[in-house]
Amino acid sequence: MIARYKQYTPNIANNVFVARSSDIIGDVSIDEDSSIWFGCVLRGDVNTIQIGKRSNIQDLSLVHVDMPKDNTPNGYKTIIGDDVTIGHSCTIHGCIINDACLVGMGATILNGVEVGKECIIGANSLLTQNKTFPPQSLIVGSPAKVVRKLASKEIEFLYQSSDNYVKNKNSFLDNKNFEIIG
Repeated sequence: MIARYKQYTPNIANNVFVARSSDIIGDVSIDEDSSIWFGCVLRGDVNTIQIGKRSNIQDLSLVHVDMPKDNTPNGYKTIIGDDVTIGHSCTIHGCIINDACLVGMGATILNGVEVGKECIIGANSLLTQNKTFPPQSLIVGSPAKVVRKLASKEIEFLYQSSDNYVKNKNSFLDNKNFEIIG
């Protein structure tokens, strides 16, 4: 479902795959060549969600926001950069994930977190509120910590992951490959 909420209608660029079982509500923008997979919820009801180019939100993930607080005049928007891979069953809430990051399956990222460019977040990690993580970091644990700087091959993999999902998305957009039959 793609739904308007109050005066906000999702803005979805051309060449984006949105699975029919996903819900995209309100103040949400998704840039070109991105993909929103099966069972995802992107709820921009009380603030803004922005997703960059060539990013993918995988099956059963939730992306949400938070209202303004006294010390956060703009509240907690969720901003996901270009070439970001969000794994299956993640909770992404009121945070900033910069370009070319990979968020492992089941990870939770809370309000006010900022993840620097080209990071890997391990599966089931919990990034607690208002923490900042530097670029090119491997971030793991609950609560999550930086364990080391990424190697150049790992950084290359981040872009390859994004490229793979663009190809997969294109395959799903091709009606010869993907057909809803029920």
